[in-house]
Order: sequence, then C-alpha cells, then structure tokens
Amino acid sequence: MLKIKNLHASVEDKEILKGINLEINPGEVHAIMGPNGSGKSTLASVIAGKEDFEVTDGEIILENEEISELEADERAHKGIFLSFQYPVEIPGVTVTNFMKTAINETRKAKGLEEMPASEMLKKIREKSELLEMDRKFLSRSLNEGFSGGEKKRNEIFQMAMLEPKLAILDETDSGLDIDALRVVSNGVNKLRNKDNAVLVITHYQRLLNYIEPDFVHVLLNGKIVKSGTKELALKLEEQGYDWLKKEAVND
Repeated sequence: MLKIKNLHASVEDKEILKGINLEINPGEVHAIMGPNGSGKSTLASVIAGKEDFEVTDGEIILENEEISELEADERAHKGIFLSFQYPVEIPGVTVTNFMKTAINETRKAKGLEEMPASEMLKKIREKSELLEMDRKFLSRSLNEGFSGGEKKRNEIFQMAMLEPKLAILDETDSGLDIDALRVVSNGVNKLRNKDNAVLVITHYQRLLNYIEPDFVHVLLNGKIVKSGTKELALKLEEQGYDWLKKEAVND
C-alpha cells in the first residue's frame, strides 16, 4: 500500500525527517509514537502532500506509484486521507455539502459521473448511523461551534464517506475524553478492512487500547529508531523514551 524509502524533509531549511523507511501493507494498522518535536506530524503532512514541507531526498510510493511530486488534492484523489489534529472551522459550508463536493471531485478525477443524489443520501445515512451521529449534525457548518469530540467524529465520518486506501490519523486522540475516544476508535475499527490501511500517530498508548496496531514504530529526532508490536507501546507508557534515547546515542 505505502512504501517510504530514505525520506528526508525540511521546513524553512531545517531538516526534520532524516531518513525514514516504512512499509505498510493492505489490511494493516501501524502506529507511530514519539516525544514532541520528533517529526511525527511532519511525516503525516509530507505523506499527504502539505506544501509547507520540502522533500529533499527519498521516495513515497503508493500502490507502486511514486507520488512525492503530486499535489495534496491529487494524492487525496488517489486514496490518501489525513485526519487533522486541529480540524479547521469552515462557516457557511454544511457538513453534507462539504462531503458531496469532496466525493464528486474525487469521482471527477477518476473520470466518473457525479454520485446520484439518492445514492449520496443513502451513503450519508449509513455512515452517520455507523458512527452514532445525530442527523442534525450534518446540516451544521463544518466544525463551526463543534466540541473537540464532535470535530474528531466528523473527521472519521469524512473518512467513512471517502473510503480512502490509506488513512492517516494525526493525534486524533488529543483533547478527547474517554467516551469520545471510544466512539472515534469504534468508527475507525468498523472501517478497517483487507483493502485499506491505517497509520495512527499518537503520543499515548491509551488510543492503542481501542485501535489495535499490527506494528508500532518509534520516531526520535527524525528517524524510526525502534519497531515492534503493541508491547512496545506498553513499554513506552511505563518507561518513557529515555531508554530509547540512550540506545540511539550508543548506536
């Protein structure tokens, strides 16, 4: 699904990613953990094509296609979805209209006709029920006046509607209470299947109690310094990152 080879990336001439190698297969969930400033959100942004970052070396390959020269919207049309840590409020654009536009733009990029209104409404109904969303929510302006939990649930609703090949969740758990975390995680778990993949970026092991990863990777100073299973996340929760920093220095 995704292959990253020796990825280096900078912002304003400051190198942040210093040689990332990562492979994600269809059906897998990978978690990336690391302290503040280690490059986790930068990696998410670079994969999604955010223009603030410059890729200075390496490759990003989605389903055997090199995509690092593509714009963010082109990557989205190819199936990359990024859930933001701080979703933006867009007054005057309803959740429903936003979703209709996003879906039809992706269809247009693939040479397909617009989705018929009846099919769109059916899909909206199905996905909102799946995520236990109040239908009134869909006629509100996108994220305007939403609580933190509502914003995150809305991001997962967008993911459900767009059915991406690779979903990147950038600190989706930040600011969520346990109930909101459970609802968001349940939504992600219901959307997992053998044909898509999920990359979860988080500070905390608690999210991984709900979204069980196949692999956990630790990012330190722009490099993946350790990979393992969920047990690695539990060890980090207990012991922090100092032991890994010492290992990295010794290496």
